[in-house]
Amino acid sequence: MQSNPGANEGATGAAMPTHADAAWRDVVDRDLCGARSPDFAWKPERRSQGTSETTGGTGRRLKIAQVAPLYEPVPPRGYGGTERIVSLLTEGLVDRGHHVTLFASGDSQTAGRLVPVRERALRRDDRLQSASAAHLAMLHEVRARADDFDIIHVHLSHFVHFPLLADVAHKTVTTPHGRLDYVDLAPAYSRWPSFPLISISMRQRQPLPDARWIGNVYHGLPPSAFPVSGARRGGYLAFLGRLSRDKRPDRAIEIARRAGMPLRLAAKLDGEDPGYFGSAVEPFLGPDIQYVGEVDEAGKIDFLSGSEALLFPIDWPEPFGLVVIEAMALGIPVIAWREGAMPEIVDHGETGFLVDSIDDAVAAVGRCGDLDRAHIRSTFERRFSDQRMVRDYERLYAELLDETPEWSFSHRPSTSGTSILP
Repeated sequence: MQSNPGANEGATGAAMPTHADAAWRDVVDRDLCGARSPDFAWKPERRSQGTSETTGGTGRRLKIAQVAPLYEPVPPRGYGGTERIVSLLTEGLVDRGHHVTLFASGDSQTAGRLVPVRERALRRDDRLQSASAAHLAMLHEVRARADDFDIIHVHLSHFVHFPLLADVAHKTVTTPHGRLDYVDLAPAYSRWPSFPLISISMRQRQPLPDARWIGNVYHGLPPSAFPVSGARRGGYLAFLGRLSRDKRPDRAIEIARRAGMPLRLAAKLDGEDPGYFGSAVEPFLGPDIQYVGEVDEAGKIDFLSGSEALLFPIDWPEPFGLVVIEAMALGIPVIAWREGAMPEIVDHGETGFLVDSIDDAVAAVGRCGDLDRAHIRSTFERRFSDQRMVRDYERLYAELLDETPEWSFSHRPSTSGTSILP
């Protein structure tokens, strides 16, 4: 098999040695690239390298760059939904015979090729740092190697890569993993309209209806990582995610208290969250409302498996919500606000309930026992497996490569001095 371009090299970036530092590159080769931690739980099942399914029936083994955010390692050690999806996609593509290069932090792990841009992920680095500088350094490296790849798949927010990759936009795809209703995003996209985008839900597209959407791919997770247990449940409601205003743990507290059930909150505190936690959550903690902190992957499975239902009382246009399908993977019903992508993910009355008020949510708690847990699991396996996700992205890569390249030349970014405001 042909070796992957740009493998195992350190990219010029914040607080990193240059390419000339061969000794440092030897350390990267030996200790970082292709490494896996013994307890890595997100490994997709291996497939035969000799079947047509290896390349999705296209007959092509592609050279693919995956460009990850630098905030968490890939895969993340704890919270980090985007990095988890990037890891699953990268490993799944490698398993299907493609040559995959991952641009990420140096503490990342992959069976493909790793180009580490800084020693460790930003949120695992206590030094004074610049996220902007780190990502710009990575994007410079991606552009310098662009000719080595058939597809460059970027997973960064706010289109920060558009200026640096504008002249190779035709071979890129961008999956924005966050909300797109920021007032500045539409004017920015109008400057670089040739960039193909892949949404993670149809609802996510609404703020940018005229963008070049080439497909929609729902997130997926490996069923093998979520063993369904027949053990007795713990008789509590679960809240898992971030303790932020958007996620509305205050609603979860009220729902649990009115339903007469204990609530356990497993969540990360980040940024402005501690202030919100102190005013909206902490005063209500007690024997029936417990905060258990942030949980790792093994702890997350135990936490969700022991619950009667997951409460997802969001108050924002959630573009996906990975924890929702994590609960479904374990056969746990989900009670979710009818916001964002939830109507696309939760089958009302089958895998959970969509609600519009506290009263609706309290009533739904009483109905969760009527749902078939095995059906919830089988729905997850059918709609939200990691292999389905990898196949969907693989198909879109092939379709993009089959398009005529002239499309990009007729959609060059605007270089005039006229206003881009509506």
